[in-house]
Amino acid sequence: MRLQLQLPAIALAVASTGLAAAAHGEAAVPQASGAQARAETGPAASDGSTCQAGVCSYRLSSAQLLAVATRLVNEKKFSEASFMLSALKNAPDMAVPYKFLEGMIALESGDAKTAAEHFRDILKDRPGETRVRLELAKALLAQGKLGAADYHLRLAQDDKNLPEDIGRAISNARSIIRSKKRWKFGFDIGLAPDTNINSATNAQSVDINFGPTRLPVTLDDAARARSGTGITASIFGSVRLPLSPHTAIVADLDTNMVNYKGKDADDYSGQIGVGLERRLGQSSTLSLQGVSLYRWYGGRLAARQFGAKLSFQHDLSATQRIGLQIDGRHTDSAFGEGFKGWQLGLAATYEHVVAKSAIVSASIFARREAMDLAAFSNKTAGFNLGIGGELPLGVNAGVYGGVSRAVYDAPQTFFSADSRKDWRYQARAYLGLRQIRVMGFSPSIEYNFSQVSTNYTLYQSTRHRVEFKIARYF
Repeated sequence: MRLQLQLPAIALAVASTGLAAAAHGEAAVPQASGAQARAETGPAASDGSTCQAGVCSYRLSSAQLLAVATRLVNEKKFSEASFMLSALKNAPDMAVPYKFLEGMIALESGDAKTAAEHFRDILKDRPGETRVRLELAKALLAQGKLGAADYHLRLAQDDKNLPEDIGRAISNARSIIRSKKRWKFGFDIGLAPDTNINSATNAQSVDINFGPTRLPVTLDDAARARSGTGITASIFGSVRLPLSPHTAIVADLDTNMVNYKGKDADDYSGQIGVGLERRLGQSSTLSLQGVSLYRWYGGRLAARQFGAKLSFQHDLSATQRIGLQIDGRHTDSAFGEGFKGWQLGLAATYEHVVAKSAIVSASIFARREAMDLAAFSNKTAGFNLGIGGELPLGVNAGVYGGVSRAVYDAPQTFFSADSRKDWRYQARAYLGLRQIRVMGFSPSIEYNFSQVSTNYTLYQSTRHRVEFKIARYF
């Protein structure tokens, strides 16, 4: 596995004792920067040297200079290699090998942060460079950033040309990371212009049943879609405390907030899960957690949930993973009986690394909501597809979409004699610039679309939201 480089034949003038011999593969090592070779004055020699007034200068192509610098780095002769790199730095088309060797020197010298910056600079334009991604993972491990390192190792495993021993080493490294990863944490804050902050209908009026007659009723502003811009924030994290080599206590936290002018459409939620995780061999994990969720909408308690979820994850190969989850919980709400009852959900997910820089995901799900009122009880099934990863220019991007079908148990006779039936559509696209960091924060933009198409006019809705945010990950 080697870094593939395009080497121009442009010659560079360098003065150093023994340099020409080193370029031809001999054992000579260049002296410190500025050293000059003394020899008899004469015409250019066959090795590319020219001598005048007792001083010899050697001309090396950038390929020869790169070969010397690479050998010196491999031999850990960093001061001599730095001299070579100073000459290589300004050579045309040498930015990639220059940054790579500078990163290797920084990594071997104990400056993992600088090394990671050099490797990220390369991947920004060439995300398919496996060797660079492996060295970045190494630098991240040295900084204790286990989650980020595991992400890059997983992408690197998609290289079909990986030697078998390197593939095994990566798998072993990822197993060690999973066993040692103790916690992760992140938060973000942003602004979100939104076309429908209350997820309401665009209809001016709806028809209602009044005995045998259908009457149109004009909706007031509170029942119709409203636009606005909200302040968003979220906090997310997890903790893993090992009890034995194969068992650990795991805790997850996920909170979200959207605050608009006034409080009618303010939306706050927080969920926590605590339980046990059991490792089954090298490629499977089983976990059981108790979960609790609180959600407030418009200043009122919209949902209070308690339950449990059982999760199973299995690595089919170095680049493929499946996950299964069963989630059951009870819901209470201050909004009335129609929002109280039990929920049971099933989900299956498949992930596959592609092109050494992206992850494709697909999931199917089914959910049963058995509320206290049959008109609010329903069965839902659907699927989601998406792809996300790294693009050139240091951009992280992704596109996701999904469709689901919901059928309710009984009609809301005030609106219709037929049960409610929904088609629900959702899409999401995001762009992030992880290369840009200000006090550790990186900017991103995210677009979300959702639509409910239903036989109940009141519940038909379309929503577009764009979120501009900065995020910090630990």
